[in-house]
Amino acid sequence: MTLNDTTRGNRLHIGLFGRRNAGKSSLINALTGQSVATVSAVPGTTTDPVYKAMELHGIGPVVFIDTAGFDDEGELGRLRVEKTEQAARETDIALLLFSGLDMAEELKWLALFRQQKTPVILVVSCTDEREDAGETLGRAVEAAAAVCPLRVSAKEKQGLEELRQEIIRALPEDYEQPSITGDLCRAGDTVVLVMPQDIQAPKGRLILPQVQTLRELLDKGCQAVCCTTDRLKETLAKLKEPPQLIITDSQAFKEVYPLKPADTLLTSFSVLFAAFKGDMDYFLQGAEALLTLKPTARILIAEACTHKPLQEDIGRVKLPRLLRRKISAGLQIDIVSGKDFPCDLTGVDLVIHCGACMFNRKYVLNRVREARAQGIAMTNYGLSIAALLGILPMVALPNGKKYATMKDGH
Repeated sequence: MTLNDTTRGNRLHIGLFGRRNAGKSSLINALTGQSVATVSAVPGTTTDPVYKAMELHGIGPVVFIDTAGFDDEGELGRLRVEKTEQAARETDIALLLFSGLDMAEELKWLALFRQQKTPVILVVSCTDEREDAGETLGRAVEAAAAVCPLRVSAKEKQGLEELRQEIIRALPEDYEQPSITGDLCRAGDTVVLVMPQDIQAPKGRLILPQVQTLRELLDKGCQAVCCTTDRLKETLAKLKEPPQLIITDSQAFKEVYPLKPADTLLTSFSVLFAAFKGDMDYFLQGAEALLTLKPTARILIAEACTHKPLQEDIGRVKLPRLLRRKISAGLQIDIVSGKDFPCDLTGVDLVIHCGACMFNRKYVLNRVREARAQGIAMTNYGLSIAALLGILPMVALPNGKKYATMKDGH
């Protein structure tokens, strides 16, 4: 990946949902102008969701998601439907395809998307295969859903421009990605990035949050200075004036904080991503709840990445060790990775999420929504580490956010 690439997690996610052989794969191929998805007359050709990143005129970088039919059958079919349900959680705009007068499943999914506040575009697909060009089905869909569907033929390339325009109109109000660094720095400011050489990053590369933050600073017109933790003191001494901001890996808070100049702001990549990818206000409440947990509380640590755990892994080793040292050795700590996030959080007292650089914001906010609905506190790696070290009130938060509720003595 180059610095000019837009990562999948920062693209608008457009998901296609419908029954088997509803025309999802044909439509995604027509929209992208490429043979992205396998098209076959055999129902159930699409198994796991297929992701295609591209530029869509009028919108910019997007990801199209081709999903398995939600009417799939059997044990394998059930697993495929679960993957489709996972894709729905990260979908910013849903294209819901109707292919028959039996619309019970489609209407159930329509209700789900509306519950998740996901914009939905109703599509009557494969109109070239219908004698009435989909008019009868279109009227039935409108009567059942109270929304007029678009009639589209991927084969004849009909209705595609109208669909593209409808996608533009359906853009969520908060579609524009928030700034990573927010109001913590501006053009001309010097920003020091403390970037430990993470053993989980491939040799010769930086981890994604560091790359994305560095790119934003350059776009802002800031002077970005990078160093490793052991070189921070030397780097600060070489600067003519103290930097406006230091951004560190959360794991290095303990080493970096004592070296910070008095007037320099300090934050971490993970703290910044709490706002960039998630709900900062809810995560701050979760950080406060962390400090009041009972000695036998149960914590769920959620990693976005699926990787082979390495020595001193932050989510599996360092953070659990810090939690047990600062709160109680009797804590129950469970760990999930990737998209294996439980819908039922019964028995969990707190969720601690990673920075979620691999997920899009919609997916993270859906996890927050599920936790909030069940009354479960939630925070992320950076905020929890700062809270456990007792420095969260001194950590700079973007966009005017404040944390002033930390009790004395914590």
